Amino acid sequence: MSAGSKDAAAAGSNLPGIAAMCAGVLCLATLDALAKVLGESYPIAQIVFFRSLFALPLAALIAALSPEGLAGLKTRRPWMHFLRGAITAVAIGCFFTALRHMPLAEVWTIAFVAPLIVTALSVPLLGEPVGWRRWSAVLVGFVGILIVVQPGTAAFQPAALIALVAAACYALILVTARRYAATESAASLVFWSTAVPMVLAGLAMPFDWVTPATGDLHWFVAVGLLGGSAMLLLTQAFRLAPAAVVAPFDYTAIVWSVGWGWLIWRDVPGPATWAGGALIVAAGLYVMHRETRTGRPPRRPPGQPTAG
Repeated sequence: MSAGSKDAAAAGSNLPGIAAMCAGVLCLATLDALAKVLGESYPIAQIVFFRSLFALPLAALIAALSPEGLAGLKTRRPWMHFLRGAITAVAIGCFFTALRHMPLAEVWTIAFVAPLIVTALSVPLLGEPVGWRRWSAVLVGFVGILIVVQPGTAAFQPAALIALVAAACYALILVTARRYAATESAASLVFWSTAVPMVLAGLAMPFDWVTPATGDLHWFVAVGLLGGSAMLLLTQAFRLAPAAVVAPFDYTAIVWSVGWGWLIWRDVPGPATWAGGALIVAAGLYVMHRETRTGRPPRRPPGQPTAG
């Protein structure tokens, strides 16, 4: 077989993984669009609760289908899982709060800085060396954030800082997943980061409860099912193809978020969002490329959503 034929065969074998990744990201973007709609009428804790409640059975299914089975959910680090779950709850809550005040595509663009924060945190928290090339990419990405957020101008929205908090929390989730991947199964990381936010949001929910209208109940169910489906699809994507192949398709979220933003709210990203987003995506892709060359783990482990 010629080199060209081998390359074509390899590319073809990766297509199912790429398709699963794109479908998973579409689920997340659709989930966030629904959360933005629900956020106009319902408290954030309530949305987080139902998002986790209806995603939990699918997280359990991921565990059941994993090589360890449901036994893989056992852990010797319950407090680590609780901490990750609490950070996840804050991340989702902040993301949904930002969506109340900002266009969907703009919040997603800010969320894309999370992998760059992972690179910065990997030095003090993981002891991983980061060369000047990746530090330069991180700097470029943060310049992109400044362009999107526009601090000190009339276009600045305080909610952008909430979106940045969400991105920082997602980065911590990814860093801890990378740190404990050797001792904790991917299924347990996914399951407990779904169960703990459900419990925490459930504790907060009674203090600010709004009874869902009959016509909205199916949207709460849809948010949870989309979140669970995203976990299944993203997990499958990393099983079907190398992380270096499927991870870049995470950025297809910008297409879906722009599409949903225009269809539902007629939002069109401004020049600052496009320009800053281009720098953030380019920096993220370059960091991913460098990590692949140095043989480091993927920037996002299977089943760990970037947003929503």
